[in-house]
Amino acid sequence: MNVQSNAWVRLTIQDDVIRTEDITPDNRGMAYGDGFFTTMGVMDGAILWQNYHVARLISHSAALELSVNAQTLIVELQPFAQRLNQGILKLIITRTPQHIRGYGYTPDSLGQTCAIWLKSSALPIAPLDYLSLLDGRAIFQQPAKRAICLSAQLACLPPPLAGLKTLNRLDSVLASGELQRLQEGLQERLQTRKQAQTPNVDNQWGEGLVRDMRGQWVEGTMSNVFYQLIDAGDKVKMSGDPVANIAYSIDNLTSGQWYTPSMMHSGVAGIMRQVIIDALATTGKPVIIRPLLDEDLPQLNQLFFCNAVRGVMPVSDLTLLTGEVVALSL
Repeated sequence: MNVQSNAWVRLTIQDDVIRTEDITPDNRGMAYGDGFFTTMGVMDGAILWQNYHVARLISHSAALELSVNAQTLIVELQPFAQRLNQGILKLIITRTPQHIRGYGYTPDSLGQTCAIWLKSSALPIAPLDYLSLLDGRAIFQQPAKRAICLSAQLACLPPPLAGLKTLNRLDSVLASGELQRLQEGLQERLQTRKQAQTPNVDNQWGEGLVRDMRGQWVEGTMSNVFYQLIDAGDKVKMSGDPVANIAYSIDNLTSGQWYTPSMMHSGVAGIMRQVIIDALATTGKPVIIRPLLDEDLPQLNQLFFCNAVRGVMPVSDLTLLTGEVVALSL
């Protein structure tokens, strides 16, 4: 089972067979986005947050009416994780081609069969630090980055699709493209001004904050978001010339009240989002599910993005759609 890094393989668990296959246009993941995926970090040969990925496999297969034995599948992934040692496993599950014309699928067991695809990527996972949880577990903490509000919007979806990590991600694709264009434009302006990179300062936007069709800010282009608001009476912190200090960090998740937007209408209910919600559930200040609105942005005190591979990424300042910048602090 010596599989080349970055090569997709199809897992056939019933026969204990691993083989490579070409994906043709009749693949329902390609044709209709009929499936879901999960991206797993691997450290020292172990899948990070494994139980949460199992929970995703169970909930997503049930919502999409796919037959997936999550416990068996996660066992089959262990040899891949051990050989990879450190990096990323990306798992895609699609419904198998159907004999029914169009979008439909048979209401019997044949309609629930699926194809399981896996890619191993030997990528370095280099956290700046670790953020300790009360139960002794630790979350990766990345260097702080600047962030920017994007004009792209996420689709609002009905149950049971809202919150799922399905293969239909075109809204996120467009948002990520907008962030990339903004990054390139920023670099061109800096080069025109011959502005040198200052030590301990990162002029890049590490993530973009995205709204849904209702106008509520929901998540990043590839991450969920948590935030705190300043106390009543505190001065709103606006800055015209922000400086992002890469030493910025979050020392204690239990300090202050954290909020995160709901995933009931749009966005992806991520693994790390649930880890953090669960970690704070038994504290004096559990996470509150609360919309993030335009009028909240100038009142932000702290904000971080998170996902299962990168962990937590603190934000040092947020550029609004107006061009104003909110300076964030611990």
